[in-house]
Amino acid sequence: MTLSELYNELAHVNHTRNKRAHYAQLVINEPSLMEIVLEILFMIDDPRSPKAGWIAEFAIRKEIKTLLPYLEYFTSKMHTVYQDSALRPVSKICEELAVSHYKIMNPEIRSSLTKIQRERMTTTCFDWLISDQKVAVKAYSMTTLFHLGTEFDWIHGDLLRIMEDDYTASSAAFKARCRHITTWINKHQKLKSS
Repeated sequence: MTLSELYNELAHVNHTRNKRAHYAQLVINEPSLMEIVLEILFMIDDPRSPKAGWIAEFAIRKEIKTLLPYLEYFTSKMHTVYQDSALRPVSKICEELAVSHYKIMNPEIRSSLTKIQRERMTTTCFDWLISDQKVAVKAYSMTTLFHLGTEFDWIHGDLLRIMEDDYTASSAAFKARCRHITTWINKHQKLKSS
């Protein structure tokens, strides 16, 4: 499938689980399509960019290794995405990468996701966290930063400060995620000091 063919197919994609699953399965069956999906995702001004994001997220959640050949491209471009409905899947992909790398300890992710790429994720997630973003983007960013902070010590302190500063004026969902992340950080610090 070419870029223009997939671009035209995206006209039929909507937010329903069935549509996202169908197109994600195409990517899983033909992993080279991930490159085209990401190209469309990073056409940041295009109305089909979010649809490509939905497909990428769905495919990566099912089969994270479809992203491996494109980690450099993804991490070098993710900061450019600005449409709300495209930001959510991009931030979720970051969370998936962090969980796979640090919690699940997936050997393929651990050997493929470079320190520079992890640093880009750190910078981008902090940018999303301190800017005016939807709660889902901030929540995924907080989880990503928690996991990154198990490697980069300075992250947890900055993350706690930002969560504390934003806590009072935030939604119930944001506050709930802050409480979870704070608990995780406290547990991590206790384990580290013992």
